[in-house]
Amino acid sequence: MIYDGPAPADSNVPRTGGVPLAPAGFAWPVCGCGGPLQFFAHLPAEGAVLSVFVCQNNPGACEFWEATSSASRVYLFPQEGLLPVAVPEAGVTLLPATSAIRTHIVTIDPEEADDDGIEPDAYDLARSGWKREPEDRFGKQREVLGSLGGSPSYLEDDRLPVCPSCTATMEFAAHLEEGMSAETAMNLGGQLGYVFVCRACREGSFLTG
Repeated sequence: MIYDGPAPADSNVPRTGGVPLAPAGFAWPVCGCGGPLQFFAHLPAEGAVLSVFVCQNNPGACEFWEATSSASRVYLFPQEGLLPVAVPEAGVTLLPATSAIRTHIVTIDPEEADDDGIEPDAYDLARSGWKREPEDRFGKQREVLGSLGGSPSYLEDDRLPVCPSCTATMEFAAHLEEGMSAETAMNLGGQLGYVFVCRACREGSFLTG
């Protein structure tokens, strides 16, 4: 997922920031600290939409790095019938900027390995190799806002979340980077965000690592 410039705050396109879109009657999620969660991302998910929220009322105090914490929430909505959600008047609820996302398919050579013969992490390899222009030597890694699908990068098996409804291990859906600048970034403590879903139960989960 690559930064693609500013986007309208209520656009139904892949983006970070802006206003969440949800079915009628949706209630803005609240953290265990009592404050509203901040809306992070609106992402495509194979015929559905992922809506990601993370608490930023007191960064570092609320455990958004844990999948079972109330400090984050992921919703899996149908694509149709989504409406802009009324934003709470108090609390840290919106990012300062809305950033459009475009996707870029990266093919990883399975025979590629490091000097120790270990297969490199696919997301790390794709991110480090991203180049906006063919002549760019070092690429534009700050423009990478995450990835859709694949496998969770460097996440231990014991941290894979289970669905709270059916207790099955949830499916990995996306990586989310903090953002390319202070203006557009979510504060994840310098870590990578992971989004998981259970499509059967329409449940979602978020953690960092």
